[in-house]
Amino acid sequence: MNLPVPLPLPLEPEAPPGAGATDACGGPAAQAARAAAEAACARQGLLARWRCTLAAMGPSGLLGLGVVAAWALAAIAGPWVLSRTGAQGGAEVFAGVSAAHWLGTDYLGRDMLARVIEGARYTVGVALGATLLASGGGTVLALLAVSSNRWIDGALSRLLDTLTAIPSKMLALLMVAGFGASMPLLIATAAVIYTPGAFRMARSMAVNIAAMDYVTVARSRGEGRWYVMRREILPNIAGPMLADLGLRFVYVVLLLASLSFLGLGIQPPAADWGSLVRENIGALAQGGPAVIAPAAAIASLTIGMNLFIDNLPGRRARERGGR
Repeated sequence: MNLPVPLPLPLEPEAPPGAGATDACGGPAAQAARAAAEAACARQGLLARWRCTLAAMGPSGLLGLGVVAAWALAAIAGPWVLSRTGAQGGAEVFAGVSAAHWLGTDYLGRDMLARVIEGARYTVGVALGATLLASGGGTVLALLAVSSNRWIDGALSRLLDTLTAIPSKMLALLMVAGFGASMPLLIATAAVIYTPGAFRMARSMAVNIAAMDYVTVARSRGEGRWYVMRREILPNIAGPMLADLGLRFVYVVLLLASLSFLGLGIQPPAADWGSLVRENIGALAQGGPAVIAPAAAIASLTIGMNLFIDNLPGRRARERGGR
């Protein structure tokens, strides 16, 4: 008996080149388009590059940038622009929100809007100074450790690991209790606490870059340690360290606010946002705005900085590449 011969199945048509490459995760076509856009922005002027950077951040990144810029402007120009009449007291104690006092008054009848804006100078200023010292010092120590021999690298790493083993708030309390709560001491204490984290972050990246061929070539042609640190390694870790600087800033803000809430931070008559919460916490029931306003300021600054960092163009590109 003759069996029927199966007919060949029709072949599916081949997909045209580039089809299916524009998926949501970013295929070759999407990556090529982004690369072309970045190259076009790089060839333009400084203002155009800033516009491209802002456009790449997205709405949440722009929102975070706006919040951080607003508080920075308040810290710089607020005490001079805002009238200081309401901050001197004399109004009703723990008055509610009104046209005269947009955020109510505190326990001495001072306008809370003026107090919050004045507190931004201390919260943002002290946190920024401590963060710059911590990130800058950690980065310099990491470059020195990677560019030196293994003995210096090991000594620096073990010393900073010892600081990491001490709880941050306990170290801050010991420093403030022993030497007093002055503004320079607060800056130095926060810088010492967060330098080890910046060191470990910078060193983890610098170690990989130091093993690259172009660094080996630079050393082979006789370039010194400082040249390798400054020209070969530092430019390649600057972007991630700037993002890490923003995270350190958030940590320092929260540390300083907690110290001020305990009465060990900025001392009267000056006050940061943590001090404002502590001063009015006893009248939360009848003077809620006086407590909520500085707490909301701390939350808005930290959330805004996180939104800004999470939507940086380079960070978003690395996240897309990792998926």
